[in-house]
Amino acid sequence: MNTAALVRDALAAARPGRAVDDLVPLGEGLDHAAYLVDGELVVRVAKREPEGVRREGALLDLVGGVSPVPVPRPVVVDARRGCLAYPRLPGVPLLGRVPAPGVAARLGALLAALHRVPHATVGHLVERDDTPLSEWRDEAARHWAAVAAEVPAARRRAVEVALAVPPPRRGPDLVFSHNDLGAEHVLVDPGTGAVTGVIDWADAALTDPAVDLGLVLRDLGDAACDAVLARLSGDRAALRERAGFYARCRLLEDWAHGLAGGPAVYADRSRAAVRLFP
Repeated sequence: MNTAALVRDALAAARPGRAVDDLVPLGEGLDHAAYLVDGELVVRVAKREPEGVRREGALLDLVGGVSPVPVPRPVVVDARRGCLAYPRLPGVPLLGRVPAPGVAARLGALLAALHRVPHATVGHLVERDDTPLSEWRDEAARHWAAVAAEVPAARRRAVEVALAVPPPRRGPDLVFSHNDLGAEHVLVDPGTGAVTGVIDWADAALTDPAVDLGLVLRDLGDAACDAVLARLSGDRAALRERAGFYARCRLLEDWAHGLAGGPAVYADRSRAAVRLFP
């Protein structure tokens, strides 16, 4: 599949008479390829299910209507070619940067707004992700086998103990959430550090509210996690416990990914966060 040609065709159909001068690949996976067009427009191409861009476009429109932070807003939705285009949001990924004051509050406001969206409003646009926590633990154990040699000896026993104990109980309710709110998906102003947007909503789902809270804990630390938690409703002690569980599972997942050929920054992030295994 020539995804670059699909991008050019989709934009030519949507913008007659306007040529594409510069087409820069941003990345490619099994399901999507992404391009930056003329430095201002991001275009994602669905490689497997082109009709899925209709759902994705509708989801982004819904999120844009409730989110207190900027999110991608589609300007081209071409289901025949599987292309979705939106203006590039300003900023750089928070991954690898020290979060500025106020970042956690903004993310807390975002999650609180998402969690208030009724299931009936969004259920036809996202999947229900209620994976048992025992499956999370089992998958984390498989990742542990791949990264154990990288973990400082003083921490290995702590990881083994954490993987051996029963996981926390799942919360009673699922909520609409980003479901992958890692620092790589949070954009910030490189000068001020203020949040300029949240991207990559492909995994958005009805899920445990502690999943994204766990990613905040993993990437931004305890203080940021507590600041976000203060804006959420529900049993906060139980949310915090599950957030720690999810953070440790995702830490091992990213570490294994970084060691297996993924971006080295994922393994680096996990090394820094191994403190989450007390």
